[in-house]
Amino acid sequence: MADLAQWIEGARPRTLPAAVAPVLAGSGAAAFTAAFALGPALLALVVSLSLQVGVNYANDYSDGIRGTDDHRVGPVRLVGSGAATPSAVRNAAFAALAVAAVSGAVLAAITSWWLLLVGVAAIAAAWGYTGTARPYGYLGLGELFVFVFFGLVAVCGTTYVQAGTVTGVSVLAAVGVGALACAILVANNLRDQPTDRSAGKRTLAVRLGEPGTRMLFVGLHLVSLLVLAGLVPQTRWVLL
Repeated sequence: MADLAQWIEGARPRTLPAAVAPVLAGSGAAAFTAAFALGPALLALVVSLSLQVGVNYANDYSDGIRGTDDHRVGPVRLVGSGAATPSAVRNAAFAALAVAAVSGAVLAAITSWWLLLVGVAAIAAAWGYTGTARPYGYLGLGELFVFVFFGLVAVCGTTYVQAGTVTGVSVLAAVGVGALACAILVANNLRDQPTDRSAGKRTLAVRLGEPGTRMLFVGLHLVSLLVLAGLVPQTRWVLL
């Protein structure tokens, strides 16, 4: 049975900045309009972190039972390494997604109930990455969903729950944050390219090959830098 340290490592804490960054950027955009609100910002942070942890455990579970992680390098895979049973990791994923659901429901209750629809879509996307019969993560669509949910939705949603509107600054910031979040996934998939290919996991890195994936990685960083250059003259809050 996995110990606490293994469970923490299995949650992949190095990926958590990708969940914190959009909330900081969205809060900065809200502060630009003098609408920063600590309570909604903290709830948005809980939602984002819980979704990220849920995605990580769900990915561990789904890839583990498919055998994709049998020869994986990088962070510990709880199921693939045999450190934890598939059902235990699946339940950990469900627990994290439940925290996201409850926090999101509270956030919707104090702001706008239509955000529940956004929350349902986000949780479905979190599980659908590798957890369905035809996971989109195996079809090369992971980066697209990361850009949408950890970029556009997370940043603009954080701004909306504080300011009651989505601003141009928040949209631009969302593009930059989304590009960086995609770059993290691209780097991970580049590392896993050999094992993913042999397991039949057709990630974008597998489809593009190593040279194309490296070009994409550089391009995503250039996009984020261009966005940052455009936003700094408008508000220094975006430097968060």
